Amino acid sequence: MAISNKKSLRRVSIKKRIRGIVSGTAERPRLTVFRSNKQIYAQLIDDKAGKTIVAASSAEKGIEEKKVTKVEQAKLVGVLVAEKAKAAGIETVVFDRNGYLYHGRVKSLAEAAREGGLKF
Repeated sequence: MAISNKKSLRRVSIKKRIRGIVSGTAERPRLTVFRSNKQIYAQLIDDKAGKTIVAASSAEKGIEEKKVTKVEQAKLVGVLVAEKAKAAGIETVVFDRNGYLYHGRVKSLAEAAREGGLKF
């Protein structure tokens, strides 16, 4: 995988370091966050089985239609992923910031997921 700029290379190396420590199971899946320039995505992943259990993103109908800032979009995604996790019977997760710094959109998603009832 050829990485073109230093910023992406830095994020990928941090991501690899985090993934060496953080792993999800069926009882305690990994809540991973992906942040693009326009959208934000969250997934609950069981690494043992290699399956995505629950997914939510800002591109979904209820969130995309609202005219709010990206940080507020991330809050809505955090609440949505927490609701879907509760429906799937999941209460505790392991948080994977995916190499991003824990501030801004990533932080607001994590805090909203905690408020929604997920424990991590």
